Order: sequence, then C-alpha cells, then structure tokens
Amino acid sequence: MRPSLHLFAVALLAGGCAAGPDYQEPEMAVPDVWYQGISRDIKPRGSKLEEWWSAFNDPVLNQLIDRTREANPTLKLAAASVREARARRGEAASLLFPMFNAGGSYTRTKTSENVIPTFPGFSNPSNLYAVGFDAGWEIDVFGGTRRLVEAAEAGIGAASETYRDVLISLYAETALNYVQTRTLEERLRLVRANIELQRGSVQLTRDRFDAGLVPEFDVSQAESNLYQSESLVPALESQLTLTRNILAVLAGGYPGSQDDLLRKSGKIPAPPRGFGYGLPADLLRSRPDIRRAERALAAQTALIGVAVSELYPKFTLVGDFGFAALDSSDWLESDSRTWGFGPSFRWNIFSAGRIRNSIKAEEARTEQALYGYENTVLGAVAEVETAMVAIVKEQQRLQKLRAGATATEKTVKLVRDNYTAGLINFQNLLDAERSLVAAQDAAAASEGLVSANYIRLFKALGGGAPVEEPSAADLQKMDGK
Repeated sequence: MRPSLHLFAVALLAGGCAAGPDYQEPEMAVPDVWYQGISRDIKPRGSKLEEWWSAFNDPVLNQLIDRTREANPTLKLAAASVREARARRGEAASLLFPMFNAGGSYTRTKTSENVIPTFPGFSNPSNLYAVGFDAGWEIDVFGGTRRLVEAAEAGIGAASETYRDVLISLYAETALNYVQTRTLEERLRLVRANIELQRGSVQLTRDRFDAGLVPEFDVSQAESNLYQSESLVPALESQLTLTRNILAVLAGGYPGSQDDLLRKSGKIPAPPRGFGYGLPADLLRSRPDIRRAERALAAQTALIGVAVSELYPKFTLVGDFGFAALDSSDWLESDSRTWGFGPSFRWNIFSAGRIRNSIKAEEARTEQALYGYENTVLGAVAEVETAMVAIVKEQQRLQKLRAGATATEKTVKLVRDNYTAGLINFQNLLDAERSLVAAQDAAAASEGLVSANYIRLFKALGGGAPVEEPSAADLQKMDGK
C-alpha cells in the first residue's frame, strides 16, 4: 500500500474516538423535604401541574389561557427559536457527509502573439469547453464534527426548554392579571357600595342640620368623607384598564380585544383545595429553566471536544471528474475526460498557543455553565419555598381581615343607629365608615393575593409546561404555516 493511502487508512480506523470529555449529567443534591411549613390545603404528594389553571374552575380564565397559547407573539418567537436550533443541528450534521459540486464553463481567450508565437494548427483566439463535478469529504477522525453535532443537539433541547419556560410564564402572567382584574372589580364594587352608604350619611347629616339638631360641621365632614371615597374610583378604574390591556396583549390583541370575554361576571378565582406540591427533587424534572441550564451545560461540554479536535490532523478525500475540450464537437469524447483523486491532510503544528487557549476558554465556559445550573436549582427551590410561605401567611392575614371587615360592618350599623338617636356625635360614624372602606378593600385585595400566590407556586413548580417538546408540525401550526 502506498504510504499516503496507508496513513489515510490508519486515520479511518481511528475514527471511532471523539476528542474532548464525554458529557455526564451533573448530580445536584436537593433537600429531601421542603423546609417551610405548609397549610392544610397543600398536601405533600404529587399533583397534575400541566393544566393547573383548570383547578380554579373559572371558564373565563380557561378561555384566556387558550387564546394566549394560540396567539401570543412571544410564544411564536420561542417556537421560531426551536426551528432555528433544529436547522442548526442539520447544518452541523451535514459536515459528516461528502460534499459534491457540479459546474461548467465556456471561455474564449486570445493571447498576445508577441508573447506566445503562433504555429500551424494553433487557434488564436481559442475556446475552452469544460464540465464536470468535484467532491470533498473531510473524515471526522477525531470527532470534532461529531462533538459539534452533539452541541447542536443539546441546543435543540435548550431551545425547547425555553419554549416551555415561555409557556409557563405566559400562563402565569395571564392568570395573575386575570386575578388582578377580578380583584379590582371586587374592590370597585365594595367602594361603590360604601359610597352609596356615605351618600346616605351626607343626607342624614343634612336632614339633622336642617332640623337644627347638629352643626353644619357634621355636614362638611360627611361630604369630605364621601369625596375621599369617590376619589378611589378613578384610580381603581385606571388599574383595571391596565390589567385588561395586559390581558389583551398577552392574547396577541390590541387593548379592548378581550373585553367581550372579561365583561362576563366573575368573582375572584378561588384557589384549589388539596393541591399536591411534590418533592424538591421533582423540580429537576418539571422546571424548564433547570432543564435548559442542563442542556446548555451539555452543549458547552461538547464544544470542548470541538476545540480539542483542532490539535489533531484533518484528513480529507478529494476527487474530480469532468470533460474539457477546445472544440465543442470534441467536448464529450473519451479523450476529453479529466479526473483526479487522492487523500490529503492538514495539521496545525504551531499556532502560538491559540488552540490550547481556545480549549481553556471552552473549559472555563463549561465551568460557568455548571455554576449557572447549580444557581438555577438553588433559586428554584428558594422560589418554591417563598411561594409556600406567602400562601400560608396571606391566608392567615385574610382570615383576620375578613373578621375585621365583618366587625367593622357591624360597628357602622350600630354607630349609625346611635347617631340617628342623638346618642353620639358624628365623628364616631365618620371613623367607622372610613374604617369600613379600608377593611373591605384590604380583605378583597388579600383574597386576590392568596390566589395570586397559588399561581406563583404553580409557576415555581414548573406547572403548565407540556410533557413533550413541540413537534415540527406544532411549530409550523403556531405560525399559521
């Protein structure tokens, strides 16, 4: 065997190895149980999280989630990123196969007769007809290209997890803004009810003033209290418009596009009962941001191999075949055939440390990706713990606020009766009515906050992410293609 062919054969036999380290999924120690105490409504067991919003039993919320999933531009952007990652993987994989190129040309050339003398039979100017193809194949002996494909494959996983993460965030944002919308509507209802109550107090003081029973000071105080309560309405209406506009944008529409759905009467969605939150270890499987960080680590580990492969020679098999003639009538004759083939190699013998520093840089990036993964896991556990505490403490707060609002409502009735009977002055009624507005508003806001905290817990647990990554058909359907 010729020496060059022998070297090439040895290289082919060595093609089973791949440069750089083989990826191993990191082992991250997580707590066996949650640290914080849990309320009686949350059970330490697994639960279906994929469609957690259905546990609120609110048809309007379900429809808003559906509209967001179908039309949100941010989700379409994430889907396009998945398609790009898949195309990049195909681009990298194509480097494992031979490349073929076909071509042809016609050239008419005149040379200087003062430089090249003519002789009988020489045609000047002359024609050259050529057609053929060439092929080249860089054999992936040391696995640099395979590592590149491996990195691209992990990139698909990372992009798919980003898609899932966007879904989780969109579902949570839709639900949070819907809860806020219903909470603002309830707060407006209560304020308007108290305004009507205070208008009655204004009329009561006017009647008693006209009868000479109380000073005009009582009337002015009652009017001042009424105006303060009425001033709350525009602020709440402004906030309500904001949340409705956010819901419209989340569903891929302009402000007002969801008002037909939101006009349907509805209360603040009640949180589910008996929800199961699972164990900390479940986060490693359910949270897309953790899985994305793991895939990013896998991709970066593979890039070390790509850099290491530059230390070794590159082997290429090239060849060409074609026809060339000076006359078109001779173009495709056997004597016009041209061909050539053979192996070649290229080896970076000296690069002034460029390759080894490139390897060190990729290793440092991999170390950064590992720390990023660990930080993501730590942050996820802390986020769940925080959401659990928020649920428990807000439930306790809501219980007290409701009891306080009930007591204040009773107080207002008693004080009004006593004022009407002339047993107490108007300041007592004024204070009681102000307290009622504040107590009922705080209780309504807290009720909405309890539901919002459950939504944040579902998001922290990775709820809402589909089990399977989006298929090519799903991605095309999302863009209406």
